[in-house]
Amino acid sequence: MPESYDPPGLALPYYFSYYRFPGKMVDASNGGAAIWRISADSGGWEPRNDIADDILFGTTQDVQMLSRTEFVQEVEWVRGRYLRGDGPVFALYDTIRAVEETAEAENRRLTGRERLLVEGLRRRTYVMFETELLRQGDPAADPTLAD
Repeated sequence: MPESYDPPGLALPYYFSYYRFPGKMVDASNGGAAIWRISADSGGWEPRNDIADDILFGTTQDVQMLSRTEFVQEVEWVRGRYLRGDGPVFALYDTIRAVEETAEAENRRLTGRERLLVEGLRRRTYVMFETELLRQGDPAADPTLAD
């Protein structure tokens, strides 16, 4: 796999959902771009330059552009859904899950207050998780995106 991809005329960073899993295309150190996609197994970032054509040229119906805010929320939805563990970030994922499950059990949408709570908690867990990934050396970790 090449270290980077040179996207024609695309403003970076670029956030997307690819088959319901969020990813990002960012500037690479060599001047091109690098594509990273969330791992449902670890919550970290997997290099995925192999999907560049799908992302850039729409060769699949399962690519959606995301704003930075949507990207952060989608990343944390994936982490909260697929990961289990101990510690503060997982306690917050449990809280989010409890709020969502309560609304689902009551056959209703989240209230405005609940939605704001969930979005705020996801911004917080994003920073916490990305900070830990950065500490562990994940080259795609960026806790500043939730600001």
